[in-house]
Amino acid sequence: MTDLRAGGLVETPEGQACLDALLADPASALVAFDFDGTLSPIVDDPASAHVDPDAIAALGRIGAFVGTVAVITGRPARTAVSLGGLDQVPGLGSMVVLGQYGVERWDAATGEFAIPEPPHEVADVEAALPGLLASLGLEGVQLEHKQRAIGIHTRQCEDPAGTFATLQGPVTRLAEEHGLTVEPGRNVLEIRADGFDKGGALRALVAERGSRAVVFGGDDLGDLPAFRAARELRGEGLTSLLVCSASAEEDALVQLSDVVVDGTQGVAGWCSGVADLLEQARPQPPQG
Repeated sequence: MTDLRAGGLVETPEGQACLDALLADPASALVAFDFDGTLSPIVDDPASAHVDPDAIAALGRIGAFVGTVAVITGRPARTAVSLGGLDQVPGLGSMVVLGQYGVERWDAATGEFAIPEPPHEVADVEAALPGLLASLGLEGVQLEHKQRAIGIHTRQCEDPAGTFATLQGPVTRLAEEHGLTVEPGRNVLEIRADGFDKGGALRALVAERGSRAVVFGGDDLGDLPAFRAARELRGEGLTSLLVCSASAEEDALVQLSDVVVDGTQGVAGWCSGVADLLEQARPQPPQG
C-alpha cells in the first residue's frame, strides 16, 4: 500500500467506493474516529490531553452533511466530550460518543449521558496495583482512573518500552484473577471488563443508524476490532473506508487501512479534504 502521509484521500478501490457512496448520499453515512492519537495528540500525561482544533473543526464541517458522526473511545464518555469540547462544535448535532469501548454513551441531540455503574472488580485491581508496581521495583508508571477501567502508562518512565514489557505479564495475570481483560496500547496497558470492544460498538451504531457508508479512523491496537468490523461490513452490502493515524510507535493498522496519514494533523487534513468535497457537491440554488 502506498503511504499517503503527504496527502491524498484514498488509496484502495474499496475505500474509493465508500468515499463515492458518502458523497452521493451523505445522509446514509457514518463517520467515526477514535479519540487519543487520532483526534487528540498522544501526550505524556493523559490528564493534559487536548483535541486537535483543526481535526475537530473539520469533523464539524463533515457533520453538517453526513447522517452521523461519532467518537468511539476507551476514555469515559464524559471525559471525551469535555476534552474535545464536543458539545460546543458547530456541525456536530448528530454526534454520538461511545465511551469505554461502547459501554457509555453521549448523544449531542439530547445532551444526555448513559453511564452504567462500574464493576467492583476494577476498584479491587486498582487497589492492588501500587503493591504490584512496588514489588517489580518500577518507577515513573502512571495510573489513570477511568471509572470502568484503569490505564497503566509507561510513557514517562526512563525506559517506556522496557517497562511496558516488564509489566505486561504481571498485569495480565492480576486482571485475569479478577475476571478482567487487558488492552495493550501505545505505552499503556488498560485493564477493563471483558465483552466490549470498538468493533461491537461500531457495528451496533451502524445497525441503529442504518448507515450504508462507514468511515472509521484510529491509531492503535484498541482500534483493530473496529477496523476488522468495518472490513467485514463490505461483505454485508455496505461500503467502508479505514483511516490510519500513523506513528512511529504503532503500525498494526497500516495494512488494514485505505488511507494512511501522519497523526492527528494528517487526520485533520484528510477530514478537511472530505469536507471540501461535500461542500462542492452540495446542490446549488437556482439562479435568477
